[in-house]
Amino acid sequence: MEIRICKDRYELGKSAAKHVAQVLREVIAEKGTARIVLSTGASQFDTIEALTKEEGIKWDCVEMFHLDEYVNLPVTHPASFRKYLQERFVDKVAPLKAVHFVDGTQECIADLTKELRSAPIDIGLIGIGENGHIAFNDPPADFDTREAYIIVNLDEKCKQQQMGEGWFATMDDVPKQAVSMTTYQIMQCERIVSCVPYAVKADAIEKTLTAKETTNIVPATLLKEHSDFILYIDSESASKVVKF
Repeated sequence: MEIRICKDRYELGKSAAKHVAQVLREVIAEKGTARIVLSTGASQFDTIEALTKEEGIKWDCVEMFHLDEYVNLPVTHPASFRKYLQERFVDKVAPLKAVHFVDGTQECIADLTKELRSAPIDIGLIGIGENGHIAFNDPPADFDTREAYIIVNLDEKCKQQQMGEGWFATMDDVPKQAVSMTTYQIMQCERIVSCVPYAVKADAIEKTLTAKETTNIVPATLLKEHSDFILYIDSESASKVVKF
């Protein structure tokens, strides 16, 4: 594991984007194509924006997957992750080689799994939630399943985060379930980059970094077992583990 501490969310986004862009350029030069998994949420705004501005990436050689989507949420809803990635990423770098969205239904899982596992994922941008979740694998996360995607129940802290970020007006509006990439499948990425800015993530970062053992109560601790994991944090999210 490598930890990179940045001054603020903007520096974090630019630094992470430069690293991801370099990986994509190198992989495309070597293999002719690259495969990436993108996460969403407010914490990814700056990284994704900076990544779309990186030069020298042959986007028509890049295949994109995304992590999760709420069950029964239309793509037109402001909180839809399909809408998020379409507007913030896909439309800005098009044409991509392929785009694979999670549509929030049980029926999508088989096809997604087939596409996802047809070749290695070169790099995954995997956020960490306020409750320590990765994707929507809330604690206690299922570390045992070997499925690629599963339907999960969202815990109260996760739903509070979604409302707190402004995606929903009330807790009752937040969907109770989502289709999520599993922890096992996330760990199959060749490289993992986690961009985790903001003070609201400080507790999750502290628990992730100080945990002596991997635990599904803090799902992000699993990432520390990956052989190529870089954690980007800013002065706010790092405030409980680093003195400035």
